[in-house]
Amino acid sequence: MANRRKSGRAKEKETDWQERVVQIRRVTKVVKGGKKLSFRAIVVVGNERGQVGVGVGKASDVIGAVRKGVADGKKHLIDVPLTKSSSLPHPTNGVGGGAKVMMRPAAPGTGVIAGGAVRTVLELAGVKNVLAKQLGSDNPLNNARAAVNALSSLRTFSEVAEERGIPIERLYA
Repeated sequence: MANRRKSGRAKEKETDWQERVVQIRRVTKVVKGGKKLSFRAIVVVGNERGQVGVGVGKASDVIGAVRKGVADGKKHLIDVPLTKSSSLPHPTNGVGGGAKVMMRPAAPGTGVIAGGAVRTVLELAGVKNVLAKQLGSDNPLNNARAAVNALSSLRTFSEVAEERGIPIERLYA
């Protein structure tokens, strides 16, 4: 009986996750007999409640590549601290390859102002109000990784206060 309940909970958690394909590329490898075709899928996985991951999958068919990308994304999940207004606690920057991403918290009602892969990462992380800008590269994979890098460097007010060894009330004084 206990085993059955456990598996039901696992299925329930599975449905929480959303996945969005950012890019599908047809890639070729030159081998002795000619060219070998395969597909690369960049997938963003998130639960819209503060967890998000970017995964890459390669396979000889698109569906297999997406499936592998989802599995890879779930392996590389990060926790994103969100404020009460579903925004970021403070401005942050992230780097991924040649891509740089700037993110700033925004007032409630602003929405997600970001482009491309960064927008997908922010939406699946559960961020509702944010201003973001991609700088440098326009490569979707590097921009998604830069966005994840920026989100992983976020800290809450309570974490900062704890590090400094002072109560939260004295943080602003």
